[in-house]
Amino acid sequence: MNYKSFLLTVLGMSFMTATFAQANLLSAKTPSEIGVRTEAQKAVDNDKPLEYGYVDDRDILYSKMTWERVVLDERVNFPFYYPVDTNNIGKERRSLFDVIWKNIKNGNLETVYDDSYFTAERTIKDLRASMSKVDTLDIGYEQYNADGYVDPEYVVKRDITSYDVSAYLIKGLWYFDKRQGELKYRLIGIAPAAPDVNFIDSDDMANKEPIPLFWIFYPDARKFLHEAKAFNNENSAVPFSFDHLLNSRRFNGYIYKEENVYGDRKVSEYVAENALMQLLESDRIKEQIRNFELDMWAY
Repeated sequence: MNYKSFLLTVLGMSFMTATFAQANLLSAKTPSEIGVRTEAQKAVDNDKPLEYGYVDDRDILYSKMTWERVVLDERVNFPFYYPVDTNNIGKERRSLFDVIWKNIKNGNLETVYDDSYFTAERTIKDLRASMSKVDTLDIGYEQYNADGYVDPEYVVKRDITSYDVSAYLIKGLWYFDKRQGELKYRLIGIAPAAPDVNFIDSDDMANKEPIPLFWIFYPDARKFLHEAKAFNNENSAVPFSFDHLLNSRRFNGYIYKEENVYGDRKVSEYVAENALMQLLESDRIKEQIRNFELDMWAY
């Protein structure tokens, strides 16, 4: 039995390596052939996101909607943040924000929203206005007053990039499936958070508080998030997809809001100006959710 298990593990890892590793890296004759898969590789590649199983509303015995903040300066969250500089790295390595923003611009993600309740849609024109700003230097204003025009060198354009995205906001539902008898989690929405582009270079720390740039309904993004790979620090031959990292909750975040009778108020609204107590409140909410499953099996 142990031999069979070992053999299945080896075969599984071999298949994953063949599927996820950088294609044709060791067999390439020229650098241009790296990453180009053969027709045979394409034919056997059936890699796609693992579909969610159907959950009937009658099977949900308990549920709790939560909002979490995933801060990207924590080491465990680095795969979502890096690389921030793509000038000197391969095109297969991109941060989560670059992947999302690229697919919004090329139309793979057609709908984005203004809030986590997905009530108001935003167009790509609206997003571009909030993702970049154009400013004129003082010397440019002087030139305009004197000569009536401004040289392009005195006009500065500032875009929000991966470097500026310091956190992600994640909305998800914890629920107890009575048919399978276990507590599960389903990710509903995700939003990159960065300072307001109009104050992003300000010295005032209050203006640098990250705010959600836009919200996306997570099931709409699963396909391209599965195709995009994050760096695996343990084994670069088998990178993880962003979809896998998020669905398996391979990140560290803290709950900043839960659904409640007070209009889903944030923790910071009733535990004000005390970061430690806010973290303890976040842990209390987590424990309350986990304890429900434990209490189900208490006699």
